[in-house]
Amino acid sequence: MNSHHDMPSPQLERDAFGALRLAGSAGEPEAVTPVRAFPLSAPGEGVSLVGADGRERFWIERMDALPPATRALIEEALAPRDFAPVLLRLESVSSFGVPSTWQVRTDRGDTRFVLKAEEDIRRLDGGALLIASAHGVQFRVPDPKALDRHSRRLLERFL
Repeated sequence: MNSHHDMPSPQLERDAFGALRLAGSAGEPEAVTPVRAFPLSAPGEGVSLVGADGRERFWIERMDALPPATRALIEEALAPRDFAPVLLRLESVSSFGVPSTWQVRTDRGDTRFVLKAEEDIRRLDGGALLIASAHGVQFRVPDPKALDRHSRRLLERFL
């Protein structure tokens, strides 16, 4: 087993965009996504914190064994995210194929994210869009027609 499995509790924090970050033994905290091993039969047991590459970074045997603050962070991340930054402008996209890296301005500041597949852009009632990043952060575009021309032209390549 990897050495991180004997850590008693993951050192977790949220970044400005609501993504969960795990403090590793070395370097910067990295974004992780919690995944339940047994969502139906045993939702409180077996939660894996998975990195951007899809590999497990930390295994949680039992949620109720975690400190309350850590458990709350993970449960929030497991719940459907209401925490959706509003996308104000597309600065650039790395390619018009997927996956592509998007550099964007949001109501919470500038960030970049990876769009894995076209179907990660969902159309909502009233013309709004919901764009899911590879890390599971949802970005909202309340009215795509209200975006500046540069942003609309980039976005249209994916719709």
